[in-house]
Amino acid sequence: MDLNKAVSYIGIDGDEESWSRFDGYHRAALRRLEASGADFALMASNTPHHRFAAIVSGAGIPVIDIFEATAEESARVGAREVLILGTALTMASEVFREAFAAHGVAAAGPADEAAGALTAGLIRDLQLGKLVGAAERLANISKMSLRQFKGQPVVCLACTELPLAFQGRQTLATVEHDGVSYINTSGVHVNAAFDFIVGNRSR
Repeated sequence: MDLNKAVSYIGIDGDEESWSRFDGYHRAALRRLEASGADFALMASNTPHHRFAAIVSGAGIPVIDIFEATAEESARVGAREVLILGTALTMASEVFREAFAAHGVAAAGPADEAAGALTAGLIRDLQLGKLVGAAERLANISKMSLRQFKGQPVVCLACTELPLAFQGRQTLATVEHDGVSYINTSGVHVNAAFDFIVGNRSR
């Protein structure tokens, strides 16, 4: 799939028709996987999961939901509150917040617009391979945003690029850094896929 094409198809919440190309583009990819004989599928990106229900509608194979897997992991590690960092769409996603809420976890993106802009800038730099100082930048964004919570929330890295800030630990599902706990949605997603495979083989 072409990421730039997918991004260009992003719609506007509240206008279902505006999402038709985005949903259709991802649904067609799932159908290709199904036709090739895949037993299940992953969408290895957070943003499409905002439209998960529409994209997987009619799919003949299971598709593992990154939002649901992350919400389950957050509850498992005892998180009560979660700060979501990622693309603007993911940070504002009501679908993501509802997944957390179903597991008793309150989640929100940064309330400070500056923190959102800094997150977007960090994601762009990580896409370009600019890794020097990335962990410190991520820590600063997190601490700037944690003030909006009552307790000590877990930070959810809901973008495939953000875990790259933690070199040598970017594939782990959870990371501790500078006194803050982070959940890597990509790592959680991979673990969920492994558990799915093992669970099916044991039946």
